[in-house]
Amino acid sequence: MPPEAVQPRTLPAPPVQRRRIVGDAAALLLRAASPERRHLAIGTLWLLLAAGLEALGPLAGKVLIDQYLLPRDADLPRMAALLVGALVAGIVASWLRYRQLVRLAGVAMRSVQRIRETVYGHVLRLPMAFFDHAIIGQLVSRVTNDTEAVKGLYVQVLFVILDSLIILTGAMLAMLWLDWRLMLIVAALVPAVALIVYLYQRLSAPAVTRTRELRSELNAQVAESIAGMPVLQAANATQRFRDRFATLNEGHYRSRRRELRANAWLLRPVLDFLNVLLLAIVLAVFGFRAGGQALSTVEVGILYAFISYISRVIEPLVQITMQFSQLQQALVSASRVHALLAEAETPVAGDRGRVGAGAIAIERLTFAYQPGRPVLHDITLELPAGSFHGIVGHTGSGKSTLLSLLLRFYAAPAGSVRIDGVPLEGIPEESFRASVGLVPQEPFLLAATARENIAVGRPLSDAQVEAAARAAHADGFIRALAQGYDTFLGEGGARLSTGQKQLLAIARALAGEPRILLLDEATAHVDSETEQVVQRALAALRGRVTVVAIAHRLSTVRDADRIVVLNHGRIAELGTHAQLMEIPDGLYQRLVQLQQLEEEE
Repeated sequence: MPPEAVQPRTLPAPPVQRRRIVGDAAALLLRAASPERRHLAIGTLWLLLAAGLEALGPLAGKVLIDQYLLPRDADLPRMAALLVGALVAGIVASWLRYRQLVRLAGVAMRSVQRIRETVYGHVLRLPMAFFDHAIIGQLVSRVTNDTEAVKGLYVQVLFVILDSLIILTGAMLAMLWLDWRLMLIVAALVPAVALIVYLYQRLSAPAVTRTRELRSELNAQVAESIAGMPVLQAANATQRFRDRFATLNEGHYRSRRRELRANAWLLRPVLDFLNVLLLAIVLAVFGFRAGGQALSTVEVGILYAFISYISRVIEPLVQITMQFSQLQQALVSASRVHALLAEAETPVAGDRGRVGAGAIAIERLTFAYQPGRPVLHDITLELPAGSFHGIVGHTGSGKSTLLSLLLRFYAAPAGSVRIDGVPLEGIPEESFRASVGLVPQEPFLLAATARENIAVGRPLSDAQVEAAARAAHADGFIRALAQGYDTFLGEGGARLSTGQKQLLAIARALAGEPRILLLDEATAHVDSETEQVVQRALAALRGRVTVVAIAHRLSTVRDADRIVVLNHGRIAELGTHAQLMEIPDGLYQRLVQLQQLEEEE
């Protein structure tokens, strides 16, 4: 295994630009929360009411001290009314907080549910060109882990920050009413906190972004290693992949340490110090006012209220700064999700016709994945409805590219491919997918029953599923399974042989009753007996379904109506097996002879 095979790979990640990250996160949150505006407004209103009621507590204490305790005016009814009023205000505030927490948590969970469904649906609509470069594990991380971090942005960050800002505002207004000069002293704390937040952001943002990237890489390697475990063990590459994982894990650990070090220095410890400093300054101001004399009655009440409000100012600031670690991670995650949603989806097809008989016409088709490097050159073909065409050629001749264009996995030049006279790009997606079936080289099977693997979520009756299995010559081995069609096949069809998987894939394609059936080297990994079964299944479709089969084993397309021989993206030869074998020193003839020699050896 070459060294580059075990190098870490990443999806393109958003650059560490604060404005872009915040902008992407804000766009994602607005998109998810827009249907929840009413609930957000009600929750915010309850927060305001709760904060206002909680701000009455120190004011009630000031009145109790100033008017009743220090003057020794024991007016029990008024004192009781004041205490009961403060108690009721506290109970109502607690009830409002409970209600707003439940409501806003519901907003968060519904929003994240909406985001996750949107992201997953978007991934399903991305063009195949995107998946040529994407890493499965990293995509899974974005759909699951990153969207879950966005929930934290709602529940643990935004709501806490909003709550803290409301409490902070209420406390500052109450202090302004009591003594504006002392309030200015307390207000001086806010710029200091803003400076701390700024420093924390500058120090932690790169570490948080790198941590999220490395976590995605770890997920990607785990998924990749498990999927390729037989190859890794057979190639004795397990230690190298273990070392690669350890390198990634070490990088993740170091990034987390840098992030936690910033948390430890700039969040709670600094604010605790500022709290003590502020309390000392306020007490010193009252001491200077007294000038060595006893405090006046009014000043004692104000001192009590200010000490209470200082704690109410400090705690929201602590809560806000303590959330910045989560906020930083959530913003990065939201930005990554937004970047995925910004990927262009497969263009929406027009509505100029439907697939009817299934006749395919290819006219002067030239295609390139990269500008200036065409893979197909001036391909012109007529494939009548119900015909059977084979496509053969050496590796890299353009066979799979042609099939991908017929499947609309990549966009062919406008008008170069037509089905029943309708340009390929003009057929609606639902109609096209319902009329074109695919049997891939590597059959994809769900961790489900045989019946579910054939239906693949389509509303097919049991009779339709079994008819498709019989047409694919798969009914026999399926009924021989322990529970027949209801047998659980395991992940990737682990309980089936390669040939059985392929027959099941053919049954799945036929279950949709397609007008066009495309096979991508469907017999490349099956034995001769299974190949003959596939040939019988294809023979039964002749005249009813247009079949286009890419074949590595030339015997699969020996009986095709016509065989297309590609060479370096061009049609080199075209005809039946007999006609092509008569071409002196022809490419198809050489391919047949080479394959016969390989079989003899």
